[in-house]
Amino acid sequence: MINYIWAFMVVFSVISSIFGGNMQVLSNAIISSASDAVNLCIRLGGTICLWGGLMEIAEKSGLTDTVCRLLSPFMKLVFPKMDMRGKTAKAISMNVTANMLGLGNAATPLGLEAIRRLQDENPEKEKASADMIKFVVMNSAAFHLIPTTVAALRRDYGSENPFDIMPASWLTSATALAVGLTAAFILIKITEGISCRK
Repeated sequence: MINYIWAFMVVFSVISSIFGGNMQVLSNAIISSASDAVNLCIRLGGTICLWGGLMEIAEKSGLTDTVCRLLSPFMKLVFPKMDMRGKTAKAISMNVTANMLGLGNAATPLGLEAIRRLQDENPEKEKASADMIKFVVMNSAAFHLIPTTVAALRRDYGSENPFDIMPASWLTSATALAVGLTAAFILIKITEGISCRK
């Protein structure tokens, strides 16, 4: 389905540019976007290597065990069937921690590692498991205890007190997480009910 959406967007952009007389603008956008995509891949590749290595160090040093124990009450609520001492729970805990600290770049490779481990445990490889769905929602609508990335952007743009958004960040991110997980739980239950009836 996503392939059809992308194809429609590309064709629509080309047709709009032809009729609007903006082919040069489209050409420039294509060239600059291709360059940006390559730069993003290089940066993300380096970040994944860095945080993948740090994840290995954290596991061997016992840091992941400590983080997992601290987050276990919340984790058991969201993932009741998951082994809280397993590698999957540890990877998810590290991702949640990175998101709480507002480190989106660090959370991405940790999230990829967590989803890979969830997929290894998934009995139906062709579709996402309930735990995978809940994790993606939890990662996308993450709670930000310290909005580091946003504060850094505010500082770069001249804010005198870049962290004064913290109360608003707590409220909005907690609300987004609660609404997202509630919707995920409801939709998963509906889907499971439909599957049982079949």
